[in-house]
Amino acid sequence: MSPESLIDIFREALSVIVLIVSAIILPGLAIGLVVAVFQAATSINEQTLSFLPRLLMTLFALMFLGHWLVQTMMDFFFEMVNLIPVVIG
Repeated sequence: MSPESLIDIFREALSVIVLIVSAIILPGLAIGLVVAVFQAATSINEQTLSFLPRLLMTLFALMFLGHWLVQTMMDFFFEMVNLIPVVIG
């Protein structure tokens, strides 16, 4: 197997990781930004105020996107299993 093929596999693995992590992190980031703007507008300097909405948004993202996340990981896993003979041989 050529080094280029292994680099392609590694690149695909990194793209799946970035896709899955960004699907979980970006909604929390957006809510955190909204809460930060609210805190700046009202001069509330409470650190724990932004924690609960971000936590809830992350849990909702996991709840609603969980099936898609698992399906994406399973598709990548099955693709890697199918590539075992190519990598070894």
